[in-house]
Amino acid sequence: MSKIRIFALGGLNEDGKNMYVCEVDKDIFVFDAGLKYPKDRLLGIDYIIPSYDYLKENIKRVKGIFLSHGHESNFGALSDILLDLPDLPVYGLRYTMEMLKLQLALDNVKATNLREIKGHSKIDFQDNSIFPIEVTHSIPDSTLYVLNTKDGSIVYTGDFIFDPTMTNHFACDIGRLAYIGKQNVLCLMTDSMYAEKDGFTSPKHRVASFIKKVFHDTDDRIIMSVLPAHIYRIQEIFNEVSKTNRKIVIMGKLLQDIIYKSLELKYLTINKTKIGDLNDLNEKGVVVLVSDLKEKPYANLERILRDNDKFIKLKETDTIFITEPMYMGVEKRMVMIMDEFARKKINVVALNEKEHLLFHPSKEDLMMMINMMHPKYYFPIKGNYKDQVENGNLALKLGIKKENILLKQNGDVITFINGNLEDSFDKVKVDEILIDGKSQNDVGELVLKDREMLAEAGIVLVTATLDKKTKEILAGPEILTRGFIYVKDNMDVLKESSIISERIIKNNTSQNFVDYNAIKQEIRSNLGKYFYEETECRPMIITVIGEV
Repeated sequence: MSKIRIFALGGLNEDGKNMYVCEVDKDIFVFDAGLKYPKDRLLGIDYIIPSYDYLKENIKRVKGIFLSHGHESNFGALSDILLDLPDLPVYGLRYTMEMLKLQLALDNVKATNLREIKGHSKIDFQDNSIFPIEVTHSIPDSTLYVLNTKDGSIVYTGDFIFDPTMTNHFACDIGRLAYIGKQNVLCLMTDSMYAEKDGFTSPKHRVASFIKKVFHDTDDRIIMSVLPAHIYRIQEIFNEVSKTNRKIVIMGKLLQDIIYKSLELKYLTINKTKIGDLNDLNEKGVVVLVSDLKEKPYANLERILRDNDKFIKLKETDTIFITEPMYMGVEKRMVMIMDEFARKKINVVALNEKEHLLFHPSKEDLMMMINMMHPKYYFPIKGNYKDQVENGNLALKLGIKKENILLKQNGDVITFINGNLEDSFDKVKVDEILIDGKSQNDVGELVLKDREMLAEAGIVLVTATLDKKTKEILAGPEILTRGFIYVKDNMDVLKESSIISERIIKNNTSQNFVDYNAIKQEIRSNLGKYFYEETECRPMIITVIGEV
């Protein structure tokens, strides 16, 4: 019999940053290692990953990270993790590993232990084993993992839908899922993002008919915004282009790399004669693909809109087509972009989020999975907490006991001993690592506080020059501001600030000694109080004293 602990380092009550740990006695299995993007792009943070201190502290027990599919919310943290832990084993199906290799190459990260696996091939780890089963998602080789233990199976679904029309590398092996469900499933972990949506996600995720209509409605150029990793959507676009006389031009290195790699590996089926180049960019009827990156939603469209794109110049006859339905966190930006195109009298077409869905399981998908798996315990994961609750309610309707439905937050530990849930208030320390630019280090709360202060109240720089021998003030104190007050209307405030600073410098200066720390602290304290009395703002105050 075993002691099993399950917890999330990220992914609960949030969109992205998925990372789930299953600890079976001494063995640690990690499912996914994703990132998330700040919703409002404030304070310069590019992306956020879960803290992986727990893995570092227990690295000898970690059997591997098992990737469900090649989306950044599920593997995007690995560039940072593998830079720190290059020997960490990472498992995934072929396409997932190819997407990971592309990302690692882009980030100049070397990994020494990437292990490509095949669907339906068991991986043994002495007393435990992992069995991957292919499921249907918007990207090929998406995987559900079955962790087999002495006390039953832990099933991690990743992202999935049920759609029998999606075949080959998008197909779901329902027969094997049903077989797993006839064994002993101890705990089922499923995606909650669409738990409140009625029916099956299929066929609302398919947009071929909509694409066809857009092509039918105009004979002129169409600029289409796509998410690069949504390979099924790209296949739909190419399928419809192949039925017309149009050519397609792929813009941007990342999008080109993904599409050409998918073609090379035969995950995309495309008539290559339909692919044009920059010479076709302004031809009538051409379809232009531009990437829509989740870290900068609609940034490429905005560049085109501002006439800052090197190659694409807008024409009134153009049609802009946003090929993915609106998703959480981008609503305001999408409406703004569409409104600005409309002001330029450019036709904009977008999918209706009520009629079109992303590739996440809705109510019927989830209930079908629960019915097939027959789990003893049910653990809703991924999504806002209200979505986790709704997912749990579905399990309750299907007869799973309320006490066996596990609603948790990141760091909360679920403990099974001999196959039974133990009352436990254990918590694992969790945190977020904030990544800015190419730095691999956590930006940290202090830096964010400084950025917040700069953004809200600006900066004041106090400079003065002293004589090296006599310590008398030769120049200044000069007061410089940025983002604090409008200088021309506040000369009296700046003059008084200079007087206050001069007095403080003289009080902390003798013929032989200057107390720089005291000067900086007193100027910060006294000017801070003065500025708040005059403006009700608290700018960042920096003091620079030099000697000549």
